[in-house]
Amino acid sequence: QVQLVESGGGLVQPGGSLRLSCVASGFIFSNYGMSWYRQVPGKARELVATITSGGGSTNYADSVKGRFTISRENATNTVYLQMNSQKPEDTYVYDCNAGVARDRRWKVSFVDSWGRGTQITVSS
Repeated sequence: QVQLVESGGGLVQPGGSLRLSCVASGFIFSNYGMSWYRQVPGKARELVATITSGGGSTNYADSVKGRFTISRENATNTVYLQMNSQKPEDTYVYDCNAGVARDRRWKVSFVDSWGRGTQITVSS
């Protein structure tokens, strides 16, 4: 019954901004870290950003550092991704999942429960 529902995508010009939302249900949200991934057809998902269960620590892919910000609102079971200074190479489907840091890697918690994702297209 885990559900992850992404929203907020669309078409944006280079340099523009969007905020993605992911509303989660079916698990105790505040007990899990959360993460954003992105993917294009034929390629593996790329980890974009992570945040710990309480929101105290975040990590970002090098390609988005300084431009994207992950945050969470545990009262509403929502994780956000604020995307600023967008580039054409940010054009992907973005989706979210719970996760936890294990050793040196981020481990996705609900691998069978990916949502549909939300499409970001950055183009002039």
